[in-house]
Amino acid sequence: MSTNQQTDTRFPPSPEDRLYAIVEQGMCIGCGLCESLAGSDVVQMQVVESGFERPVAVGPLTHESVDAIYDTCPGTRVEGLPDNGAVQAGSSFDLVWGPYEQFVEAWAADPAIRHEGSTGGVLTALGQFLVDAGEVDFILHARAGGSDPTFGQPHVSTTSADVREGAGSRYGPTAVLQTVHAQLDKGRPFAFIGKPCDISALRALARRDARVNALVKYFLTPVCGGFAAPSATEAFIENHHGVQKADIERFRYRGFGCPGPTTFETRDGVQHSASYTDYWGEDEKSWNVPWRCKICPDGIGEGADVAAADNWPGGSPDPETEADDPGTNAVIVRTKAGAGLIQRAIDAGYLSTGATLNADHMSKVQPHQVKKKQAARARWDGMAREGRTVPRTHGLRLDALREPLSDEVYAMQRDGAAARVAAGKATEARPKPKR
Repeated sequence: MSTNQQTDTRFPPSPEDRLYAIVEQGMCIGCGLCESLAGSDVVQMQVVESGFERPVAVGPLTHESVDAIYDTCPGTRVEGLPDNGAVQAGSSFDLVWGPYEQFVEAWAADPAIRHEGSTGGVLTALGQFLVDAGEVDFILHARAGGSDPTFGQPHVSTTSADVREGAGSRYGPTAVLQTVHAQLDKGRPFAFIGKPCDISALRALARRDARVNALVKYFLTPVCGGFAAPSATEAFIENHHGVQKADIERFRYRGFGCPGPTTFETRDGVQHSASYTDYWGEDEKSWNVPWRCKICPDGIGEGADVAAADNWPGGSPDPETEADDPGTNAVIVRTKAGAGLIQRAIDAGYLSTGATLNADHMSKVQPHQVKKKQAARARWDGMAREGRTVPRTHGLRLDALREPLSDEVYAMQRDGAAARVAAGKATEARPKPKR
């Protein structure tokens, strides 16, 4: 049955039908929280025929478990900062960029970390500071690994060296919340570094599990434009380099520069390299990202304490100056907790800062985020017109952000999203493990 058709009320959907509807409607981001909620004996993240990691029911799934998934999944619910004092009196606010304490240029004070990390290495430096200073016992974050070298996997870092191993963006499937309940069960303070949608899922989980706010001391994120579909990465490897993906042993998307090259190594030790723009293309029209990323209402990390963005005028690196760019993040400090963390990291010599920025600067270096925020309501209205589930939101101002759009642009965005749904471009097959 098409996901656009009405369910036959004589045959209510099973728990498996409800779980798979999130995937079939293109709303799964592969964060892995559903496995952690239901238990790996019931739901497992597996590589499926589409090439993505998706939840597969492997045990007796209940409606109660699926209710919990729908209440927290970033495909069905998207959260900003919670109403628990995270936004304190005196915080500033921008319609596009949301609540904030400050915008500031920053980079890792260690030149090696700055060079190795993504853009300026801010998130790596903050993670290193937190474990070295003993403010947390560990960092839950992503690093390369798992079933595919182009994928990422959840990783627990307890030392600076561990954190450094995870430096560099992972633009492939990464179920970073797959083990979050196991981390909470430890009863020890930790920090979380994940994509904005992962942060949203963890904030939503906090409403159901008080341990999240008690134990997760900091929520840190990169500003995110989405990740590449596995098929696009495989095509890039094969078409540009004549290498079969099965022969790849290591893959790095960026880093060792700003942004640094996309590099990979085959099992026989041969190394290949391409530029960041070779991998992604010249502009966002060429980005091959999942549907959920295309209609994302929060790529800017509204639920995080600190969000670190690329800082390139116009939104992409300049090939003429890239080799001489040491890397600088444009950092959104959203909470008082985040501001305190930034200052302590500066005082301890882990972080350096430059100019104070503003919302106008953020919009100039992240123009695609502005467009996507303003278009989210129209695109969601197009989805709803085709009978698709539209996520619930908290604190994201989608109706107000729609207002600057002309009726013509609104209609174009709404109708374009509806047309993509109708044409099957926002639909995935029911997950079947890849053989």
